[in-house]
Amino acid sequence: MNEIIKGDLEYIINSVGDEFKKLEGKTIVMSGGAGFLGTYFLGTIHLLNKTVFKKPCRILSLDNFITASKNTFLNEIYDENIKLIKADVRFPVKIDEPVDFIIHAAGLASPAYYKKYPMETIEAAIFGAKNLLELAREKNVKSFLFFSSSEIYGDPDPNFIPTPETYKGNVSCTGPRSCYDESKRLAETICMTYHQLYGTPVKIVRPFNVYGPGMNPNDKRVVPTFITQALAGEPLTVYDNGNQTRTFCYISDAVSGFWKVFLSEKNGEVYNVGTDKEEINMASLAKTLADIMQGQLKIKLMDYPDSYPADEPSRRCPDITKVKKLGFRPGIDLRTGLDRTLRYFKETWHPEKA
Repeated sequence: MNEIIKGDLEYIINSVGDEFKKLEGKTIVMSGGAGFLGTYFLGTIHLLNKTVFKKPCRILSLDNFITASKNTFLNEIYDENIKLIKADVRFPVKIDEPVDFIIHAAGLASPAYYKKYPMETIEAAIFGAKNLLELAREKNVKSFLFFSSSEIYGDPDPNFIPTPETYKGNVSCTGPRSCYDESKRLAETICMTYHQLYGTPVKIVRPFNVYGPGMNPNDKRVVPTFITQALAGEPLTVYDNGNQTRTFCYISDAVSGFWKVFLSEKNGEVYNVGTDKEEINMASLAKTLADIMQGQLKIKLMDYPDSYPADEPSRRCPDITKVKKLGFRPGIDLRTGLDRTLRYFKETWHPEKA
């Protein structure tokens, strides 16, 4: 396994600690297991099985590979305990064995992809949630985690930045991003309804701009785009005037937070997971990466391409007070995270093969 990835997984295990004992000898069903976030969940279990657990945890990883690559950094860890199943959660899911936990992470999080696949985006969130919640009822699972998105807040009122979970959102139900935003919002409603009607042990996480090693180079989101452009010797393309801001959460911090929510005893709750530090605009992000590379990288301002949906939020920064009560403490600063991501891409990505 790549040493940077291994270090990230060790960081996750150390951050979550003894809470992982709840998974020993158990079975998890995870949708979107071949995606960026999913592979870190699988990698965590693989390392726990190798180094901590006496009785292994099993993961049944479901993915239809509409955007995920089969050539992820975790190909070598699929074994008798981590099973890859090509499946589409838009249709009912049948599992012929006991299931203890379910994670619904399938979705198209990149704006370029959900513009290209709007109906698939809607159905993966809504039908996927319904089908997996039915499986959760059938199997009487101990915890069900749904991956929502910070996009459900839309473009927040400046008075609600950092944005708390109680903010109701500034979202268009017919806008160019609505297939993603509104399907995530409705899927949250479905999850909470199952909790209220049937006692399903639902937890919901809203990730804020997670990045790091293992991202698909063709993901179209800003960090992999900047890095692949830099490694190819191309200008870093910044959309519009580059003043739109984000806070970026490094993958090992984010996944530690997701695990803490998933393994908590608090059901029927929603948590922002991200960092509330280092809010930065896109022009400054490009300059930071250029500085890390110590090269003569050029930065090019350009209009949004037709492949990218309009209505991009001007700011995005989470209030993480709630998830901190579960022990979540993001510890990787932006420069360190970018440096680790850049080193990973240097080792694994080759422009001539892109």
